[in-house]
Amino acid sequence: MLNTIQSLEKRYQEINEQLAQTHADYQEIADLAKERSELEPLVTIGREYVEKITAFEEARDLLNSDDDDLKELAQSDFQTLQPEIEQLEAEIKKLMLPKDPRDERNVIVEIRAGAGGDEAGLFAADLYRMYSRYADAKRWKIEILSQSETGIGGLKEIIFLIKGKMAYSRLKFESGVHRVQRVPVTETSGRIHTSTVTVAVLAEVDDVDISIPESDIRIDVYKSAGAGGQNVQKNSTAVRLTHIPTGMVVACQDERSQLQNKERALSILKARLYEIEEQKRQEELDANRRSQVGTGERSEKIRTYNYPQSRVTDHRINVSSFNLPVVMEGEIDLFIDELILKDETERIEAAGI
Repeated sequence: MLNTIQSLEKRYQEINEQLAQTHADYQEIADLAKERSELEPLVTIGREYVEKITAFEEARDLLNSDDDDLKELAQSDFQTLQPEIEQLEAEIKKLMLPKDPRDERNVIVEIRAGAGGDEAGLFAADLYRMYSRYADAKRWKIEILSQSETGIGGLKEIIFLIKGKMAYSRLKFESGVHRVQRVPVTETSGRIHTSTVTVAVLAEVDDVDISIPESDIRIDVYKSAGAGGQNVQKNSTAVRLTHIPTGMVVACQDERSQLQNKERALSILKARLYEIEEQKRQEELDANRRSQVGTGERSEKIRTYNYPQSRVTDHRINVSSFNLPVVMEGEIDLFIDELILKDETERIEAAGI
């Protein structure tokens, strides 16, 4: 650990010296400044770690002192410094983990009703409300990109953009199958039904991240329709994009203009394709590791919302909340914090840091 900190300190000083040279070009300065900002937290905590280690070694040496007062003081310092050093080591290991370049990005969230008919649609609407409340608490902004209602207050599908600092880092583990167990409002006999809803969380991408040739996209336009299929506009403003190589289809109709719907559909398509490529890259980089917090595949059941018992359980980390109404109001940090901790711990172990 000390050797690593010394290497980081040395590189940090080299960067400062290079930045002091006026002949460096703009791009080089920008790259160096970015590297320095990434190193700075590690260097700061590394310096504190070195100070604690030095004090710890001095205290350990004084434990063999003939002076009882010094010996007692050293014993007190020794006991205090040990847990502080362990805490600093844990923080340094966390900071040394490779950053996910998508963590700071906005996210596109797709919620779709699965098995369970109307009840699945109603729960899809409940999940959208849950994430909306969570976004409000984080002071993030939500923008609906596309939605399809069931007609009884439920949602067949809703796709929305969440804009906010570190949105992807907080929500990326929400991808998967969310299962609900409750008595549907349409059930007269009081039987508990099990329904499912799929959630996909995609990082918003820039044009520089992924380029789609125009020849790979088929564009269809049609009239926007409301609930039940009735046409609500005379002009063909709705847009359906088909990615020919993969067969992936994205449709948007909520905007007033064809251009706006096309732009929104294209942003969703790019995010989906980027996610596919990112998953392939991660599998190639780390083919031997299977994360216990889940792969994010939509076929994977990740969480169960049991209404009769007021219990929400995340199956990847075996953590439960027994206050379901509060969870449905957007208080999901209990699960998110544990999932992030689990992921960090496993990545540290895999990296051998």
